[in-house]
Amino acid sequence: MNRTNKNILRGGLIVFYIFIIALITLGISSLYSYLNTGADRSTMLHTEQIQERYYIPIIEWDTTSIKGRPLDATTLKSIEEDYLNAWYVRARALKNNTLTGIEDYYTANATTKVTELINFNLSNQITVAMTSLEHHPKVEFFSEDGQLIVLTDTDVLEHEQLYKEGVFLNKTSSLNTYKIILLLEDGYWRIRQFVKVSSKDRLKELSSNPLNLNLKGINYYPKSSPWDTFGTQFNKDTIATDFKIIKNAGLNSIRIFVGYEDFGKEHVSADKLEKLRVLLDQAQLADLKVLVTLFDFYGNYSVSDWTMTQQHLLQIVQTVKDHDALLGWDIKNEPDLDYSSRNKDVVESWLEHMIYRIKLIDDAHPITIGWSNTSSAAALVDQVDFVTFHYYEPLDELETALTELKTVTGLKKIAVTEYGVSSYSGIWNLMGSSEEDQANYHKEAQELLDKNKLAFMSWTLYDFESVPENVTGTYPWRRNPQKFYGFLDSRGGKKKSSFKYISQH
Repeated sequence: MNRTNKNILRGGLIVFYIFIIALITLGISSLYSYLNTGADRSTMLHTEQIQERYYIPIIEWDTTSIKGRPLDATTLKSIEEDYLNAWYVRARALKNNTLTGIEDYYTANATTKVTELINFNLSNQITVAMTSLEHHPKVEFFSEDGQLIVLTDTDVLEHEQLYKEGVFLNKTSSLNTYKIILLLEDGYWRIRQFVKVSSKDRLKELSSNPLNLNLKGINYYPKSSPWDTFGTQFNKDTIATDFKIIKNAGLNSIRIFVGYEDFGKEHVSADKLEKLRVLLDQAQLADLKVLVTLFDFYGNYSVSDWTMTQQHLLQIVQTVKDHDALLGWDIKNEPDLDYSSRNKDVVESWLEHMIYRIKLIDDAHPITIGWSNTSSAAALVDQVDFVTFHYYEPLDELETALTELKTVTGLKKIAVTEYGVSSYSGIWNLMGSSEEDQANYHKEAQELLDKNKLAFMSWTLYDFESVPENVTGTYPWRRNPQKFYGFLDSRGGKKKSSFKYISQH
């Protein structure tokens, strides 16, 4: 019995020693592996935050006359990534007044300067929302050892919004030139020197494109896909048929809507762009012009989002700007409705930049903003090429409102790009209008439009079987009236009373 116990004990000790040796061997191998591999970027730096960033500025490199070592494409890509990350974390630091991420993309000396600026802002209860939208870095020098690079970044388009104690103070847009030195440390390019050498508060002068067409138009959605023109039910033949109806009714133009998320946000869908081209092709065949309303259902406007919306705009405008059916650009549908939730100054700053960006790309087509009422339409009149507003107030107040608007618009053409009345008078709107009331409304509207030489686009071609909840909400007393603004019913038949007033005769 004793001998058996000794054998068991001996066997247990052997197993224990083998286990300990295995652990030691595993530890040594892990240490060796760690020492022979570089630090993982995702653990060393705050790249999990950078990868989720919302920052894609335009960047155009000039590498035509580099002194020192040649610069290959792979190295340039790495430099660009870290350089833009540095701009991003700096903007984030100034917005939040924290140094998160700064040490990852700035050397100790450069970090000190950012720290001083943040401390100043904190002591004065200041925050700065900023972004850079366009960069033109020229590589001046690349060291022989590949550890240092000198850039001149010319005409960096920047926008800043200054807040004190959370209250908006002012905004500035400027073109600045910087001298930049970056050092390669731990496999990453960090900014060593960041010096502004010149600044221009005036941006590029851009041409104006007045509206030359006497608009007689209508807002358009296919009857089977309201607020989803370019969705799964998109059909060329349906559009062609609808456009023929519109043209035969005596109209010359339509207004359509391009959804920001629907088209893919900053990564615009090629399929959606193709559908947009098809729609424009059909409009051209029908001899109709198309006013394209951008950024439908977009509502952020914050400076940190500007490069993303800029990318969205670039892809759409560059794709169709030369199409013969294109009438012009409506930057945003009723952005004034976002004033209370997003701040009037913030919304208008975003609108100004989007106008500026379109004009840089497309200098041939007029630009407007689809304001929700005549009072709001007085904003940014010096920025747009023609002034548009929507009108759902009593018709007997239109001329007075129009007279007031003309005091600020000068010689710029004015158009009402939404107006109409619902023919719904069901249980959720017992005092609503009938089809006869709708017809009388449009008869009076056409008389007023003709009298005041006011260009128009009515709302809308069709009644709809349903309206998406994200348009009117879930309340039936809001949704149901919205279904019955059309000159044609939801089956495609003409409303006999009102259809004859779809245009001026």
